[in-house]
Amino acid sequence: MSVWPRRAVRTLIDTAAKVKPEPSEAEVWNLNLDQIESHTGRVIEKVNVRPKKLGPSTFAFESKTVLYSKLRPYLNKVVVASEAGYATTELVPIRCNLNEVLPEYLAFYLRSQEFLSFATATVAGAKMPRMVMSDFWEFQVPLPPLPEQRRIAAILDQADALRAKRREALAQLDILTQSIFIEMFGDPSTNPKGWPIASLHELMDTSGPQNGLYKPSSDYGTGTPILRIDAFYDGKVTKLDMLKRVRLSDNELNLYSLRQDDIVINRVNSIEYLGKSALIPPLSEATVFESNMMRFTLRRGAINPIYIVQFLQTQFIKDQILSCSKNAVNQSSINQQDVKGFQLNVPPLPLQQTFATRIHSVEALKATHRAALQELDRLFASLQHRAFSGEL
Repeated sequence: MSVWPRRAVRTLIDTAAKVKPEPSEAEVWNLNLDQIESHTGRVIEKVNVRPKKLGPSTFAFESKTVLYSKLRPYLNKVVVASEAGYATTELVPIRCNLNEVLPEYLAFYLRSQEFLSFATATVAGAKMPRMVMSDFWEFQVPLPPLPEQRRIAAILDQADALRAKRREALAQLDILTQSIFIEMFGDPSTNPKGWPIASLHELMDTSGPQNGLYKPSSDYGTGTPILRIDAFYDGKVTKLDMLKRVRLSDNELNLYSLRQDDIVINRVNSIEYLGKSALIPPLSEATVFESNMMRFTLRRGAINPIYIVQFLQTQFIKDQILSCSKNAVNQSSINQQDVKGFQLNVPPLPLQQTFATRIHSVEALKATHRAALQELDRLFASLQHRAFSGEL
């Protein structure tokens, strides 16, 4: 085991480096926080704009600059610039002194659990927490010799590439689900196969939809799991084991308990997430649902819930949500009558069931890839810890 010397971040900067943007009418890369993937350093989307369209809160950076997000540092957004461009001032530029530190090594360290724990605790502000930059510049980074930095960065890069391949496989399986739907049923907005059309109300049983349960924050902590909107996305509940718990009366438990094959739909949110929905999977214990969503159940034997939930993910439904949403300053909403009025195409039940069988097969593949990705994430975290503690 090697014990590397540690150096303050401020001592690793090339103080002589000054980026002077050249006047140009050509489009330039404009990097914002929402274009950076959390924890990976991957740029999700590159946006190019003409210089005159750059906002006032931007600065020029050069290739190989490490860009660290000081806003909400728990999101862990750190990227090494692949080329020159302009960035939001919420990103802190670190122009490395290449005689001291490699940008790739420093970026991997700034994304490490050790640094993330420090960053999460070293913030100011409640609604828009930001890194306390005086503490950031003084933080002591482990600094092995340059050849060792290069070796560590190469090993972590290879391990990260394996994680990226698993994530890409999962993304392709999501696309496959959408492709199967379109191939079997056609584009819902044009209904090229001429399926009968029904309102969602016609397909529900008589008990829904029902708004969820409101409880004050003082009632949270122990008791019954409660489904919140951050626990589902793209039609699936993904975080049952991480649900918060709330203390309930017997009557509340009876009234708001979820059942397998219930469908929940978000009724209050920012406009881009309004109306997201999910099918409730088998539950290992009684679980209730929060007030910013509603739930309903479909008429048994009349419609397949897997088909309906996939239909609810389509742009056709999203357009209906937009048309009936009530918009306030910071949030939008839909009500029970809006949800009842959604128009859906209704193909024959046997065809819906065939679709559900195919989706079960795709979901089984996804489960395999997710398990492998979780194992790779554990391996990567272990490699990071060993690398930065001199044990790799």
